[in-house]
Amino acid sequence: MLRPRERHEAHNDGDGGKETMATAEECRAALESLTGRIAEMDAKDRAAHLLDRTLSCRVPDLGITFLTRLSSNGAEPIREVDGGAPPAQVRFIANSDVIVAIAADPGSFMRAWLTGRLKVHGSVFDLLHLRKLM
Repeated sequence: MLRPRERHEAHNDGDGGKETMATAEECRAALESLTGRIAEMDAKDRAAHLLDRTLSCRVPDLGITFLTRLSSNGAEPIREVDGGAPPAQVRFIANSDVIVAIAADPGSFMRAWLTGRLKVHGSVFDLLHLRKLM
C-alpha cells in the first residue's frame, strides 16, 4: 500500500517551525540505502557482525511498518507488512522524517535514539551487533 508522493507539513515541532513528513516511498528508499550498506560490506565482516534476525521499522506518522531479514548473506528486500505479521526480533519505531535523516547521516542514529525520536526494541546482544554496522 503506497502513500502519496508529495511531502506535507506535520505538527509543529515546538520551535515554531513545521516538521515535514516523508512519504512511504522515501522511507522505503531510506531503509534500502541503509541495508544497501550491508551488501557493500566484506563477506567476512558480514559474517562477524550480522546475526540472522528479522528487523521491522514502524512509521507511526504514516501508519505503516517495513520488514527485512538480515543474515551473513546480507539483507532481504525491504517490504511493507500489515499489523498481522509476527513481531520482528529487532523493532525500530520512528517518524518518517527521522528515518530519512538517519539514512542521510547514519551517525545520527545514536542521537535520534538518545533523544527519544527513535525507539528500539530488541535484545542488548542484538543491539550491540547492529551498532557496529552504523
